[in-house]
Amino acid sequence: MKELDNSKIWLLLEAVPDPEIPVLSVIDLGVVRNISQSDNGIEITITPTYSGCPAMNQFEADIISHLNKNGYSNVSIKTVYNPAWTTDWITDEAKIKLEKFGIAPPQEKTTDKRFILGEPPTVRCPQCKSTDTTMISQFGSTACKSLYKCNNCKEPFDYFKCL
Repeated sequence: MKELDNSKIWLLLEAVPDPEIPVLSVIDLGVVRNISQSDNGIEITITPTYSGCPAMNQFEADIISHLNKNGYSNVSIKTVYNPAWTTDWITDEAKIKLEKFGIAPPQEKTTDKRFILGEPPTVRCPQCKSTDTTMISQFGSTACKSLYKCNNCKEPFDYFKCL
């Protein structure tokens, strides 16, 4: 087994895409929580974006496969649910990638007063950047997204919900 180099492994994991949003990596999403080494190998600790996320099995397989291909054997995945994942863990760079991909990124933090009070967010259209948008459905292409329509350019788009 290769000697553990956390910085190299973190960089390698930046190439493991989210199977549902391929422009984002597991690092961009903030699902990778820790990397550790023991006599038994490398353990990658991840937190699901939500408990029923169908992408988690693919995350695990892709992480193990990618590290194996890069010389790291005996890789295991540890899933932790506490603390619960939040969109606050999505990197600022990932939010830019989301918008360029056509998905409106979370517009607020879970600590923002509007979110705490349950007020709807002001969602910016990723196409024309207008904030004159309307939610069409609480659920978009996946459970973590809502479907919106821009009242300016008339285009529909997904909004990655603040969770």
